[in-house]
Amino acid sequence: MRTNPPHDVTSVVIETSIGYGRLMPVSASLRHDRPRQMTIDNPEQAHCQSSDALAASFSASYAGVVAFIAVAIEGSFVRAGDRLGINRSAVSRSVQKLEAQLGARLFLRTTRSTSLTREGELFYRNCHPGVERIVQAIEDMRDLREGPPRGQLRISATMGFGRRIVAPLLNGFRATYPDIAIDLLLDDRTMDFSADRVDVAFRDGRLEDSQIIAKQLIPMPMLVCASSAYGRKHGWPRHVEDLAGHTCINFRTTSGRIFEWEFKVGGRIQKVLPSSNCTFNDDELVLQAVLDGQGLAQLGGYQISEHLRTGRLVACLAQYAPDDRGHYLCYLSRQQLPARIRVFIDYMTTAIRALDLECMTELTPIPSAVRDKAAEELATNLA
Repeated sequence: MRTNPPHDVTSVVIETSIGYGRLMPVSASLRHDRPRQMTIDNPEQAHCQSSDALAASFSASYAGVVAFIAVAIEGSFVRAGDRLGINRSAVSRSVQKLEAQLGARLFLRTTRSTSLTREGELFYRNCHPGVERIVQAIEDMRDLREGPPRGQLRISATMGFGRRIVAPLLNGFRATYPDIAIDLLLDDRTMDFSADRVDVAFRDGRLEDSQIIAKQLIPMPMLVCASSAYGRKHGWPRHVEDLAGHTCINFRTTSGRIFEWEFKVGGRIQKVLPSSNCTFNDDELVLQAVLDGQGLAQLGGYQISEHLRTGRLVACLAQYAPDDRGHYLCYLSRQQLPARIRVFIDYMTTAIRALDLECMTELTPIPSAVRDKAAEELATNLA
């Protein structure tokens, strides 16, 4: 005689379980016997008994529960074995082990039929909600990898790059993937992927963390620049040492440290901290001060590329520009990336590279006419 328990969900979990082997232990909540009331005076004894009970409940393998469900649905150990892709004896051993762990007989077996005992029926009813949750969890994970991209995406970026580059591109990404919720965190400190629960981070500089996957998006040259008006009035520095005679604008990092200007002179890195009567902790304010003709500053290429093309800014000391720092899109692993992260990486990589933020290839020497005029005006002022 075959049993006929509901099998819409359980049949799915059996099929899903093939290939997974031992997935989960049977929860203690699935046990059908009532807890006995007892009084324990010794706390250590209570802890020991609690630990033993926990260990006992975890010792029942998920494979045993799957075998039990298969037999309950098919009404036969042979057909259950065929369903699971294992032989009858393996199914029988799994069920016997489960019965021993539960201390109850789950099936009445004869040569002609297999049916659930009262305990078996109770155990099946208790298992059913747990099975539903397991199936839903598996399907949710499958949807995240294979279904339409959806879910929460937590992104970290530096203040300047995040505000100027990342944030404006999010409108197009959200229009393309409306089921992905965006949480953008702008912070110049390096955020921890695990502690801050970050999915993707935009970082710049020379990355040394070997635990992350870093995909370079665009170069990040650091260039000293000034407005044309500043150059006409004060001239441009020709060598790193010339900075001492110019008005410089500095940037203060979130740690409180003044950002050092970096150059490559004679093949070696040289760091300079120029004196300044104007310092900001926001690089957009530094850029605005340079555009207003207030002085020189060393800024990232992504900030100044457009201004260099239009002529509002002129790059100085380009021959001493340090090695490329690079802008990177970072994440923790190439394996098993949820769909929401994969599509974000692809979208932002394509969109950022299409912005044409390269500026080193467009640099030209300071125009001689402008240079000569600046030198003439400077000589006149000094006279």
